[in-house]
Amino acid sequence: MFKLALSSFKHRWRDYLVLFSGLVMSSAIFYMFEALATNKDFLKQNSMISMIGYVFQFGSVLLTIITLVYIGYANSFLLSMRKRDYGLFMLVGAHKGKIGQLIWLETLLVGILATIIGILLGTGLTTGVSHLLVQTLDLTLKHFSAWYTTAALVTLVLYVGLFLIAGLFNLIALTKTPALKLLHSNDQPNRPQLHPVRQIIEVLVGVISIGIGYWAMSHLIDLQLAGIGIALVTIVLGTYLLFNAVFVWLVVLLKRFNWAQRGLNRFTLSQLSFRIRNYTKILSIVAMLFALALGAITTGMGFHQQVPLMAQGGSAYDLSLVNPTKAQQKTVNQLKPIRQATYRYKATTKVIYYNAADFNQQPFYTTHTIGKKQMSFKLVKNNAQQLKKSFYNYQLGDLQATVNINKKAVFLSAKAYHQLKQPEMQLVVFATKDFQKHFTTFKHLTKQQAKRSVNTRIGATGGRYYGYQVFNGMYSGLEFMGFFLGVAFLAMLASCLMFKILSGAAADRQRYRMLDKLGTTRSQLKKALRQEIAVLFILPGLVGIVHVLFGLQMFKIIMVTSPYQGIWLPFGIFAILYLGYYWLTLKIYQRLVL
Repeated sequence: MFKLALSSFKHRWRDYLVLFSGLVMSSAIFYMFEALATNKDFLKQNSMISMIGYVFQFGSVLLTIITLVYIGYANSFLLSMRKRDYGLFMLVGAHKGKIGQLIWLETLLVGILATIIGILLGTGLTTGVSHLLVQTLDLTLKHFSAWYTTAALVTLVLYVGLFLIAGLFNLIALTKTPALKLLHSNDQPNRPQLHPVRQIIEVLVGVISIGIGYWAMSHLIDLQLAGIGIALVTIVLGTYLLFNAVFVWLVVLLKRFNWAQRGLNRFTLSQLSFRIRNYTKILSIVAMLFALALGAITTGMGFHQQVPLMAQGGSAYDLSLVNPTKAQQKTVNQLKPIRQATYRYKATTKVIYYNAADFNQQPFYTTHTIGKKQMSFKLVKNNAQQLKKSFYNYQLGDLQATVNINKKAVFLSAKAYHQLKQPEMQLVVFATKDFQKHFTTFKHLTKQQAKRSVNTRIGATGGRYYGYQVFNGMYSGLEFMGFFLGVAFLAMLASCLMFKILSGAAADRQRYRMLDKLGTTRSQLKKALRQEIAVLFILPGLVGIVHVLFGLQMFKIIMVTSPYQGIWLPFGIFAILYLGYYWLTLKIYQRLVL
């Protein structure tokens, strides 16, 4: 029996490869998520959101549900491959108990091996993705580790436990099923039937559920943690109900139009309807993963874009230098600043005395924030008299040396200023056209300033560069989580959809061979495949986009810019990646089927 099972495996190694690679990818992505979700120190140190831990717990629940369905599909695929083989074994006299043991061990072996390899792959992906994000986006992370033992244990326990249950299910299913039924188990079509009353009820309940979920996300500031829980339950339920009702209806109704009679359109629709019930579940999952991936990437990009805006809004100058050396001044001049000024001052223990004449000759610019929905500001010129009255004069103090930041600013006439006995200092401030282009130079200048401050106590520099470092440190964790989870969910999405489509290749191969023998051209066959797979990509994509557009409402409370600002960029990038997955799946499927 073992030799027979092994020969069957060799015969269908392509199908086993699809199954095994899908399970490996699934466990790898689950580990990647848990590497963040179970690392409490990382979440605490890299997020300003107090309930971030609970958010990840809800995320773990959702991903566990997705994993349950995914493993259910994988186990069903494995079982469908083996039913005919074990039916034959029974016909030639094999004992059902031995067959049950064999299928149970096979299921468990495939699951454990795929999980272990998946955890190792997940660790490698976590290392690679995190390194790429940190280097590309200039992020600052604390307590992050690509290998996290707790995450590995959670992944291993969940997957092995599920495969133990799946193995027992397979054992019972095979030993209780007659041999002849096993032989013909894959020959029974799953024809959809319309139940108008039930489907109308499903549509209504689905729309209401999703509406409640959208409302909860837009009122998260009032509902707090409960809003996330409500949205999780209602949107998942509503998405499934809508797909289950509308998709079946759509496919059956399309057959009644004249369009369905052209070319192989009717065949394509029949292909979809043949496995319609299974597709509704997987498409619901893909729609949720699409929304999670696109939403995470959009949010991460939103946080990344708001950091330089916040830095620009906090100061009108890129950098400040106290008593710069000739070499430092030369470096500044090479940057070709669009604004530059030098202000003389004398300091006591509690007060900084500025020469008012400098401010009258070289107005000091302050940034005034305008608008509520988007981070925008305007520059305002200020002389000494205006700075005395302005609320925004703190921006001058922020550009001062560390020891002088909190001192009171007093503006004196030239005569009164020169009568002071304290040593005179110079504060040089400047701004370039694009401060982000000169980070390397700014870093060099700040290092020089830091070395000199040991003896002279002139302290660190201020301005947009310093503000960028502060804000980047505050939001790096959220940026990283957004991009990291976006990549992980996108990979999980591709794994789920690709596995489900490719798992039907063996059965489809026979149908397309029949069409080929009937005289169908190669181009017509490829067109039918393109249309069939395109439907499976487009439907969850559209639902996922709607989920994202409403889901971004949640982030209004933690983003200073609108979460919809510049949304075309992440949507465009995601569309290209999604099309890439479609093309890859199509090419693999065409190769397997045609």
